[in-house]
Amino acid sequence: MVAIFANKSNNNTIVEKRSHTQSLHDNLAQIIFSTEPGKALPSEPNLARQLSVSRATLREAMRTFETQGLIVRKQGVGTFVMVPSQTLDTGLEVLESIETMATRVGLPVSMGAMGLEYRPAQAAEAEALGLNTGDNVLSLSRVISLEHRPTAYLIDILLPNILSEKELQEGFTGSVLDLLLKHGNLSLLNSRCDIQAVAAPSSVARVLGIQRGDVLLKFIACLYTTNGTVIDYSLSYFLPGSFNFHVMRRIVPYPIK
Repeated sequence: MVAIFANKSNNNTIVEKRSHTQSLHDNLAQIIFSTEPGKALPSEPNLARQLSVSRATLREAMRTFETQGLIVRKQGVGTFVMVPSQTLDTGLEVLESIETMATRVGLPVSMGAMGLEYRPAQAAEAEALGLNTGDNVLSLSRVISLEHRPTAYLIDILLPNILSEKELQEGFTGSVLDLLLKHGNLSLLNSRCDIQAVAAPSSVARVLGIQRGDVLLKFIACLYTTNGTVIDYSLSYFLPGSFNFHVMRRIVPYPIK
């Protein structure tokens, strides 16, 4: 009985802490969005007092908004609300890489450190790729930055014989799709994608420089060839403020009875 009570108390503490953190972020976001771009926010001591938090807690919360490009802190001068940066606007009807979208609108795009490993497939990966759990796959992860700001974390799980390490180490700029299209001998047909709004897990938050629990757009996709084979199972995490995804929907006439 005591152990159950202690566990419940601990869970309540976690929920309360999360609630307090979210409340701080919500209140800080309201202040930022109500301040004219280019103008300074109140000084750190005044802002911390206004939000009833310590300056250390305030700085940690502000780091998320700074990473997202909403504010910039200038040493000895103050914190300023950024002029909104350009977002990548694209329709979901067409599959194209971030690099292709960025090039079209003239935004600088770059790839951060790349993680590359051959490892046993996890259950969901094996099911998507038509493998047995434990069969080897190629896992490729990387951060994509727009205007020198991390905005997406991409993970591709590929059949191990699709791309060679040489292809991924010589001139690879971050887009598996573009690399597969250049291959020439792969007949790609389409991609099925599920879209979710998720709270950033610790591993993703760390590489994007945001807070754990911040909202991200998550795409879970399977890339098919013309013979119905899935060659790429991918997980893509996007910062909402940097991307504007939309879809054209056709109207079905109301059936006449």
